[in-house]
Amino acid sequence: MSINEIQDEIIEEFTELDDWMDRYQLLIDLGNDQPPFDSRYKTESNLIDGCQSRVWLQADYRDGLLYFSAESDALIVKGIIALLIRVLSGHTPDEILDADLYFIEQIGLREHLSPTRSNGLLAMMKQMRLYALAFKSKGHA
Repeated sequence: MSINEIQDEIIEEFTELDDWMDRYQLLIDLGNDQPPFDSRYKTESNLIDGCQSRVWLQADYRDGLLYFSAESDALIVKGIIALLIRVLSGHTPDEILDADLYFIEQIGLREHLSPTRSNGLLAMMKQMRLYALAFKSKGHA
């Protein structure tokens, strides 16, 4: 599936829910459904700067594709990073760098986050793109 197809799928899932409490619950469920995060990746170097909550992000490069895993100590934040992983994981560095993450606006996520969570969301997106750029510059793209 392409990045845009995955985004469209997420938009559909969220627009089926009218109430924002239900959407927050979906975010929490998505976060809880994430595979367990390997504790060896809970390092200072994997902590994302700019997030009020603690968020660890690990990127692995296999067969030309980047795979992300993450953990957060905040339920909604864990759900947000789960969405980003769902959209960007399993794609090439170029696809990640070229992606327009329009689903965030379309599902109304940014307007329903506190300013600090919004900054955290931007920090998570930035870090994922930095990983893609790093692997691309190493000649992995």
